[in-house]
Amino acid sequence: MTKKLLIEIGVEELPAVPLLKIIDKIENSWREILSEYRLSGEFEFLYTPRRLVILQEAIETAQADSVEELFGPPLDVAVRDSQVTKAGEGFARKCGVSFEELSTIEKGGRKILYYKKEIEGKDSVELLPEMVTKWVSSMNFGKMMRWGDSREEFIRPVRWLQVRLGDESVEMSLFGVRSGTATYLHRVVDMEPVEVESIERYEDILSKGMVELRPSRRRDRILEGIEAIEEKMGVVVERDEELLAEIVAITEHPTPLYGSFDDHFLQLPPEVIVTSMKEHQRYFPVFDRDGNLVNGFVVVGNAVSDDLSKVVSGNERVLRPRLSDALFFYQNDLSRGLGIEGLEKIRFIDGLGTLKDKVDRERNIALRLAGIYMDTLESECGKDAMEIERLVERAVTLAKADLLSEMVYEFTELQGLMGYYYAKALGEDPLVCMAIKEQYMPVGEGAELPGSVFSSILSLSIKLDTLMGLFSVGMIPSGSKDPFALRRAVNGIVRIVVEHDLSFDIETVTNLLKDQYEPFDLKRLEEFIIERIYKAFDANTSVISAVLASGERDINEIYKKVKALDSIVSGENSRELFTTFKRVANISGDVDPDSDLNVNPALFEDPREGELYDRFREVVSTEYKDYEERLRALFGLKKPLDDFFDNVLVNTDDPDRRKNRRDLIASIYRAFKSIADIKEISV
Repeated sequence: MTKKLLIEIGVEELPAVPLLKIIDKIENSWREILSEYRLSGEFEFLYTPRRLVILQEAIETAQADSVEELFGPPLDVAVRDSQVTKAGEGFARKCGVSFEELSTIEKGGRKILYYKKEIEGKDSVELLPEMVTKWVSSMNFGKMMRWGDSREEFIRPVRWLQVRLGDESVEMSLFGVRSGTATYLHRVVDMEPVEVESIERYEDILSKGMVELRPSRRRDRILEGIEAIEEKMGVVVERDEELLAEIVAITEHPTPLYGSFDDHFLQLPPEVIVTSMKEHQRYFPVFDRDGNLVNGFVVVGNAVSDDLSKVVSGNERVLRPRLSDALFFYQNDLSRGLGIEGLEKIRFIDGLGTLKDKVDRERNIALRLAGIYMDTLESECGKDAMEIERLVERAVTLAKADLLSEMVYEFTELQGLMGYYYAKALGEDPLVCMAIKEQYMPVGEGAELPGSVFSSILSLSIKLDTLMGLFSVGMIPSGSKDPFALRRAVNGIVRIVVEHDLSFDIETVTNLLKDQYEPFDLKRLEEFIIERIYKAFDANTSVISAVLASGERDINEIYKKVKALDSIVSGENSRELFTTFKRVANISGDVDPDSDLNVNPALFEDPREGELYDRFREVVSTEYKDYEERLRALFGLKKPLDDFFDNVLVNTDDPDRRKNRRDLIASIYRAFKSIADIKEISV
């Protein structure tokens, strides 16, 4: 028999971000608890700012009876000299019966003690208080709080509680609040508790009380309102999914409203206005049809009223001083210009000096990288080497200057971006301005990359200095801990060099830069980077291992080789294909592929030897456009190899012919190993 289940935990307003971070965990926790108590079933987890809710259409009113089998020690251990031993007594106690009530069963050729326990299922109404308490205890929001005399903690004070099983209210207490049969509506509608006659009436009562319980419906309501505003005002409203999720979490009766601000604030960089609106006020920014920011915004009200004009005007009043402050900061910063005086007073990390010291190291790194990539830079920038070096040095010098600005002090998330606007306003070269803007890219997995090699030089320099600097002072990530985001730095380096097709040999680059740091284990840094390469490339891990086993340490070349080999490995008939070439690797196992491999056609005895040799020479003497074409040509040796293996005895008694045949096979293996060690591949 099943009944409906309602759990409603009423709280003071929940903060959106901590809730959104663990929504999946909250839902999974209840699913696991249902399974643990043998009451599994489909349910919905719903929330508003003032409640966490489980709605389950059908939950068993009682657990099913079950059987538990207990296996004890061997009989000859439990009983000795006709006396029950401590082992036997202990197993009986564990089973909750006398020793005489135990039976035996044969297991592994020995008789062992055995007890079969019939467990009567408990009523759900008896189990629910424990289940709900366990569920709430599993919710770790990070920063918790206490209230009143309670020593227990939760994200916000609990004010009411419903646990309903069918028509029955389940008696229990949570944080000192006893369960009942009432809920609370929107505060504007009613401040007093409202009786819920039945679970079936629950959602309807909330809806009439201007509380939309379902987050999906609140989301739809917001989007429909935004579309109506766009049509009426002829504008485009930015739909930021994170912001939308936040607003869904903090509203019960959402209503999108259009507000405006003085257009003279549009002289601010658009990102400043957008940040002020989104981060501080949770407004959606508004653009014209051409993508230009306009002096409007969309605020999602939570009020219940026939006249919402006061909500709009109130939000306009709140935004105005924020934008006024931002404009004041912006004009002050522009009047002072970009300078780095003061960076020497800001500590970077113990052992690595100040931010000025970091900038000095980054400048040296950038100039050395510019030397490596100078041909590419000259082609991209249309400038000579001397001018490029001057601009690289200028970009690095000014990159951290905006950290000293009033604007970045107020809006820390705009660092780099404000430096770009200030440099642009002050007439710096466009290359320098864009490099400052893109210096921190990419900021996360899948995030935008620097748009040019010139900008990439600055981004790489910042990441390399942080990476090598922290390794040099022993601040190396361990386990899941990575407080300085060094793994993200490596991911950024990998993505940049691949995107811009830049040579980046790990050993060469780190040796080139190591003189700026206290001596440390460069091999450990290389291993750290290699570890991230496994995460960065979407490919069969054995393919990555095979490429790395070839000795390749240029990140860009590793990527190209992995991509080429993985396309073959993931194709049809790859298992049959690699069976042949695994044999090539095995035969070559005790032949040094780096030694002189001399194949003498005069020693060929079977025509298949000559056919394989001629076909191999043709393959290795041909020019190929990329690694994949070369690999496919090498794998095209499968038929002559199969014919060779079927008809030619490699380990013949004749030592000269044996060596000749092994050298031929080892030559093929060596040709593969210039790209990847095929013996590492698993298909």
